[in-house]
Amino acid sequence: MTELLLHERMVWLMFALALLTFVLLQVITAPYGRHQRSGWGPTLPNRVAWILMESPSVLLFGALFFVGEHRAEAVPLVLLGLWMMHYVQRTFIFPFRIRSDGKRMALSIAVTAFAFNLLNAYVNARWISHLGEEYTVTWFADPRFLVGAALMAAGWLINIHSDTILIHLRAPGETGYKVPQGGLYRWVSCPNYFGEMLEWLGWALATWSTAGLAFAVYTVANLLPRARSHHQWYRDRFSDYPTNRRAVIPFIL
Repeated sequence: MTELLLHERMVWLMFALALLTFVLLQVITAPYGRHQRSGWGPTLPNRVAWILMESPSVLLFGALFFVGEHRAEAVPLVLLGLWMMHYVQRTFIFPFRIRSDGKRMALSIAVTAFAFNLLNAYVNARWISHLGEEYTVTWFADPRFLVGAALMAAGWLINIHSDTILIHLRAPGETGYKVPQGGLYRWVSCPNYFGEMLEWLGWALATWSTAGLAFAVYTVANLLPRARSHHQWYRDRFSDYPTNRRAVIPFIL
């Protein structure tokens, strides 16, 4: 079996996992964050779990990228930068920004996410640096790249800003939950998820690849049901929760 054929099968596996994830999340709420609950086996400290499960997206992606034939070319290097813009922050900065002292995550969740990130890092890194058609410098002027890169940047900023609002909801020493205000929280319960979906839709456009599309589809399949669970959680917990807010897509859903 050639690597190109293996890669194609791994991409189709990601589409299948997206469908499976979406179906399962209609009946099961993933037990982490505010939905953490017992009965899912051993747990890890929240911060350790985050770094563990996200690390392939930085370490493996980088390692695979730099053994690719096109590793020194301009467009693949810019695509690498766009990817790392998200994942360095998500893996090594975000876990130290959140107030996670005493919080834990099920080991099964962390291991499942780790395995998916191994697969995702492989299919995307190998495509942009080796297996895909060569990206010439003219790609920088292609509308697909320009729109995709703009969506990634916008989604990243939305994600960071929304996380910052959540992080500063409670003063040091405070516990419990509050209703977030400001930014896109005016219109949706989970603008951080909306931002992340925009990012990977942008990635799919900027790379114009089935690998990128598979990741975008998986992201929506994973985050959309979780956003709806968050939205319902807020409505159940706060009787005065704003009725005009949608779950994740402003004015729509």
